[in-house]
Amino acid sequence: MFRLRLLGLSTLSLGLMLVGCGGGEKAAEKPAEAPAAAPAAPAAADDPATAGEITGKISFEGAKPKMAAIRMDAVPACGKEPTFVEEVVVNDNGTLRNVYVYVKEGLGDKSFPVPAEPATIDQKGCTYHPHVIAAMVGQKIKIKNSDPTNHNVHPLPTQNREWNQSQPPNAADLEESFPRPEVAIPVKCNVHPWMKAYIAVQKHPFHAVSGPDGSFSIKGLPPGDYTIEAWHEKFPAQTLKVTVGPKETKTADFSFKD
Repeated sequence: MFRLRLLGLSTLSLGLMLVGCGGGEKAAEKPAEAPAAAPAAPAAADDPATAGEITGKISFEGAKPKMAAIRMDAVPACGKEPTFVEEVVVNDNGTLRNVYVYVKEGLGDKSFPVPAEPATIDQKGCTYHPHVIAAMVGQKIKIKNSDPTNHNVHPLPTQNREWNQSQPPNAADLEESFPRPEVAIPVKCNVHPWMKAYIAVQKHPFHAVSGPDGSFSIKGLPPGDYTIEAWHEKFPAQTLKVTVGPKETKTADFSFKD
């Protein structure tokens, strides 16, 4: 009898050992881990050799408006010649000056180096020169005073910090920059209320201002589909869709009317 009990206990122990070693019900398997995602490839840099260009002219429909003259006899330091309000300047060839043309859409999240050269405004004859300038976010904007009189430079942005600084004759150039895009920031002089200019700021360098012949050129564009906007201080902005292929020059003409 003792030997039978011993045999039973040995059989039970062997069964328990088999269960402990993986016998009996199969243990749940650990789910396989998903393979690690491959790191995203860095965005390919734009090849300057494939860059395209957009050129055009800004025409004006209607009678050429007469520019209002401002006599400055009361301020001899401003000069003897009258200055003109530059709100609407129509060139002799029927085109419109001071139109800011820029890439509004199509560049995505691409980043571009900020020019080391500052964008410059000069105060001469109690007038801002030029009337409209293009600058990049973070680019230095240099403001000079070439007049023998005091000026007060006062930008009035809505997306950037407002500032207001006096600039006496022979004073050092003012240098400022804007951290956010804005089209366009009006600039006034609190001393001479007729003085006005605009600073248009973008995250990219693809912008231009129409000049004495009404033309503009936006160079170095990566191939792509773009929305181009033409902005003028007195007229509603206009847009065009333009597709630029590698090394391609496309034309984008705009027309404003009074």
